Amino acid sequence: MTTPTDKSGSAERETTDLRAAAADFTWLLDRFATETAGVVDAIAVSSDGLLIAVSQLREQADSERLAAIVSGVTSLAAGASGNYGLGDLNKVIIDLEGGHVLVSSIGCGAVLGVVTTKEAKLGNIAYEMTLFANRAGAALTPQLVMELKKSAGSVG
Repeated sequence: MTTPTDKSGSAERETTDLRAAAADFTWLLDRFATETAGVVDAIAVSSDGLLIAVSQLREQADSERLAAIVSGVTSLAAGASGNYGLGDLNKVIIDLEGGHVLVSSIGCGAVLGVVTTKEAKLGNIAYEMTLFANRAGAALTPQLVMELKKSAGSVG
C-alpha cells in the first residue's frame, strides 16, 4: 500500500537523481572543453534552442548568444537536410579566420556547440565530440533536459 509520504519520498529521490545527473552532464561537458586541445568554449543546447549546459561559468548573455548561434546553425542544417533529403545532423563545421565553430547532435534532440582556435585539430575535436555524445547523450532524457534548463537558467 502506498501512502502520500511514499509518493513524496519517491518524488524527492527522483528530483535528487535528476540534479545529480544534471551535475554529471555539466561536469562531462566541462571536462570535454578543458581536456580537448584547441577548445575555447563548449555548450549544450536543447532542441528548442535553449541553453542547457555551459563548459565554464561565463556571462549569461555570452552563453545565451552562443546558444542562439548554435540553434540557428542547427536550424539551417535541418533546412538543408529537408530540402535535399540528407538525413539527420551529424556535424556542422564553420571555418572562420580566427577559429572554428562546430555543432554536433548529442541525443534527445540536443546539440553540442564548440568554439575552437584556428590551430585546433578538427579531426581530434570531432572524435572527442562523438565520444561526448556517446557518453552524455545516452543519459539525456526529456526529464534531464528540463532539469538542465533549470540549472543553466540559474548560472550567471
